[in-house]
Amino acid sequence: MAPKHIWFKGQMIPWEQANVHVMTHALHYGSSIFEGIRSYPTPKGTAIFRLGPHIRRLWDSCKIYGMEIPFTPEQISQACRDVIKANGFTNSYLRPLVWRGEGPLGLDGKNNPIETMVAAVEWGAYLGADGLKNGVDVMVSSWNRLAANTIPTMAKAGGNYLSSYLIKNEALRNGYNEGIALDTKGNVAEGSGMNLFVVRDGVMYTPPVTNNILPGITRDAIMTIAKDLKIEVREQEMQREVLYIADELFFAGTAAEVTPIRSVDKMLVGNGQRGEITAAVQERFFGLFDGKADDKHGWLDYV
Repeated sequence: MAPKHIWFKGQMIPWEQANVHVMTHALHYGSSIFEGIRSYPTPKGTAIFRLGPHIRRLWDSCKIYGMEIPFTPEQISQACRDVIKANGFTNSYLRPLVWRGEGPLGLDGKNNPIETMVAAVEWGAYLGADGLKNGVDVMVSSWNRLAANTIPTMAKAGGNYLSSYLIKNEALRNGYNEGIALDTKGNVAEGSGMNLFVVRDGVMYTPPVTNNILPGITRDAIMTIAKDLKIEVREQEMQREVLYIADELFFAGTAAEVTPIRSVDKMLVGNGQRGEITAAVQERFFGLFDGKADDKHGWLDYV
């Protein structure tokens, strides 16, 4: 179902009326900050997954770039709930966006207004329903992730995602579902728009934030779920070849959810099927939404 309404600069308006000027600063210089948030149908009604941490990261990202949002966190949180209800969605992807708007040309953007919107679209499995069960095929990208002290990777800024654009499109051109990027030191970083977990001998590993990855909110949830399942989790740097000898690999993110990786650079991961630990993490993660797992961490915000 196509969305009919969007929360735009403080008002709920028809989708087709949400327009910006071609001289918008963000269009020329990439000065936008965004979040990706999911809602799910649950036995207790539609619920947004980890709304609070997402909104906090939106504010954190804007602070890094000196952008003051003209609304409160509570107002944007309510806008997320309202736009779901206005469109009659349950299983949706929310996109809060903050940007520097129309004004004079110039990099500083100080005279360009800060504008805000929240959109909702219906959303299925980002890498395909089959990928959730059988895994996806990925390649190590020729494009490195951003280096430290160049562009702040802790901020979820629109301009950062030109890197993701290159990684994703290179993978698709070469017949893969997704790409994995290394950092500028040659260590494993993340996918084009999702974090990465490696399983070896029953231990889960994930690159640390200091490897210039986005500190994912789903990533954090998966680490908590693993601990609940008594699975050891280690954050550490990993060389590229770790990908080839892993027992299991999976992506984690708002869009990707928990997606197994079947092969890397045409080499099978493990036996080429979803591993036991990945399956256990998936079961607990999706159990939050179908009622099979308790929301003991308070991650669901009911619409």
